[in-house]
Parts: sequence; C-alpha cells; structure tokens
Amino acid sequence: MTSTALGDALREPAHQVSSRAPAYWRTGALIRLGVVVVGLAVSYAFWSDRPWWAHLLGALLVLACLVPVIVMPGLRYRVHRWEMTPEAVFTREGWLTRTLSIAPLSRVQTVDSTQSALMRAFGLMSVTVSTASSFGAISVKCLDEEVARRLVTDLTERTAADEGDAT
Repeated sequence: MTSTALGDALREPAHQVSSRAPAYWRTGALIRLGVVVVGLAVSYAFWSDRPWWAHLLGALLVLACLVPVIVMPGLRYRVHRWEMTPEAVFTREGWLTRTLSIAPLSRVQTVDSTQSALMRAFGLMSVTVSTASSFGAISVKCLDEEVARRLVTDLTERTAADEGDAT
C-alpha cells in the first residue's frame, strides 16, 4: 500500500449499514429479553419461598436486558460503517468497544454471505471476508440484501483478478 493509500486507510469508512439494522438489532434484543422474562417467570412459579435477593437479581437481569433494547441499536447504527476501495475492505463496529478493521484485497481468501431467518425478515445480509491473517475474518454486518450481493460480487471479481496467492 502506498503512503497515500495508507493515509486513506486511517480515515473512517464511508458507508453506514442498512437503515433497517436498528430494528433488526432491537428485535433480536427483545427476543433475548423475552427468553429471560419467561425463564424468570418459570423459576418464580416453581420457587415459592424466594429470598429477597432473588427479586433484586431478577429485576437487575431484566434491566440489563433492556439496555440492548433501548440504547444499543441507535449507538450501534451510528458507529457501524464499512467501505470497499480498490485496495481494501474497511469496517468499524462496536457499541461498547470499537474496532476498525482493514483487509487488503491482496490478502482476501474467501468471501461469504450470511443471512439468518431474522435477517431475512428484515431484508438484511452480512458479508464475511476471510484473509491470510492471524486476526481472522472481518464482517460487514446488516447490509441491505442487494448491497451485500453487489459487495460479494465486486469482492469476488476483484480478488479473482489478482494474480497473488493471498498469503
């Protein structure tokens, strides 16, 4: 990479994830909250002589599960970004701990797309780029399906055109 390309690599990635991503993240967090609430309700139903701290622990658990429902989707949407340039794929993610990852196209070994049932319901897809790196793969999560398919096609075409062995 040239010094100009390296300077460009240190800037923030240009594209946000899909505008439907916060609703997807919130729905996933609500499902997890529902599991916790059902689990607490069942345990409370069968534990008749609960000590005082069991109520406190249950309330704290529910509150801890509400943070990802209320706070996380908006923060995550503002932080998660991605970009593909002629030299590399860039991602920035995280809502508590932020990670900026750069995968040079010359090091790309595989490109995979993933779409869970919940992602399918929201029209979202994630793309994972595996590289010849000890750090491992980087993922561009929660893209619109069409954007993700185009990214997979572009990455596949660009890396196939490279004569290197991605090591």
